[in-house]
Amino acid sequence: MSDTAVVGPLSGIRVLDFGRFIAGPFCATLLGDLGAEVIRVERIDGGEDRWFTPVTDDGQGAMFLQVGRNKRCLTLNPLKPDGAKVLKRLVATADVVVANLPPKTLTAMGLDYASLKSVKPDIILTTVNAFASGGPYSDRVGFDALAQSMSGNLHLTGQAEEPTRAFVPYVDFGTAALSAFSTLAALRHRDQTGEGQVLEGALLKTALTMMNSVLIEQKLKEVDRVATMNRGQWNGPSDVFRTQDGWVMCLAIGAQQFSRWCEMVGQPELIDDPRFVDDLARGDHGEILSDIMMAWCESRTQEEVLSAMDDAKIPAGPIYSPQQTLDDEHVQALDFLKAVDYPTAAQSIPTADFPVSMSASRAEIRQRAPMLGEHTDQILAELGYDAEAIDDLRSRRVV
Repeated sequence: MSDTAVVGPLSGIRVLDFGRFIAGPFCATLLGDLGAEVIRVERIDGGEDRWFTPVTDDGQGAMFLQVGRNKRCLTLNPLKPDGAKVLKRLVATADVVVANLPPKTLTAMGLDYASLKSVKPDIILTTVNAFASGGPYSDRVGFDALAQSMSGNLHLTGQAEEPTRAFVPYVDFGTAALSAFSTLAALRHRDQTGEGQVLEGALLKTALTMMNSVLIEQKLKEVDRVATMNRGQWNGPSDVFRTQDGWVMCLAIGAQQFSRWCEMVGQPELIDDPRFVDDLARGDHGEILSDIMMAWCESRTQEEVLSAMDDAKIPAGPIYSPQQTLDDEHVQALDFLKAVDYPTAAQSIPTADFPVSMSASRAEIRQRAPMLGEHTDQILAELGYDAEAIDDLRSRRVV
């Protein structure tokens, strides 16, 4: 980790993070990686997301250790009168508030845009919800998997008889990234006009964005696709294949890659086969191509298959377990998973760095995720509370 004094392009921007789980908190994390000062405002006993998938001696969760980096932590109950006063002082110092909380909760906590704007006229409020405003589902609560299911992704994942969700919450992380991107645009807008605004990211909108090409095809051609396990449907061969000592993923896209694949597997006659005239046709007849590739892989090791495909310039890669991912020489050479120490962790935590390399700007992990309430006294002192006042607030569980 770098010296905490190192600044990034968002240096001087203060972000208040009221987010929970991934979409809100990781939005704030990305802003923190870019140099913003991020304060996680957390419940007195800690938010549920702090303890999800516990990995340390005291139960800190793996997800929190990832998305909690580059943040200080203030515990606060803004529903108490004195807590509301602390919140107003804090908002007056902030540029951005990130909150993925229901609208009624935002209002009750004084985090709705009107309340925030009355304290800080140029404030930017970045909100995230499940289903977006404007429809009959707007007030429903939801998580990543529901957005996956309603976008059509589960229907086309796994096998036709059993809809299957993606193991990782890609909708949450995608929404976080889009919300951070939009927050940067809002900051730019404020620089130009002096005007703040409210932003609304939504899990369903993110999922629909990622599934849009599928929805376009369905609308225009009514193909009614169903899941085909790992086999792709718009090109071929595109599938996972078992070798003598492991699995590989390969996919050939375009006539040139398909021609090289035909030569590689010793069946050049397939190049002119009308069943495989283009990518869509190869996808329609993908089961035939997968069977050919499967037979070719069965007599070879994983390394032999990958080497042959690399020589033929056909995209392919090994299928790893999480441990194999950690052990991969390329992953290690990238130095992307930073070793971050945490007071109650038995060993350093492999934490993914800011995911985009920049040649001039700085974006990096400067400090580990905070302990619960670790910076409460420090932040309150910055807001003008003396030690006696802080002790009083703590004795009444305001902080």
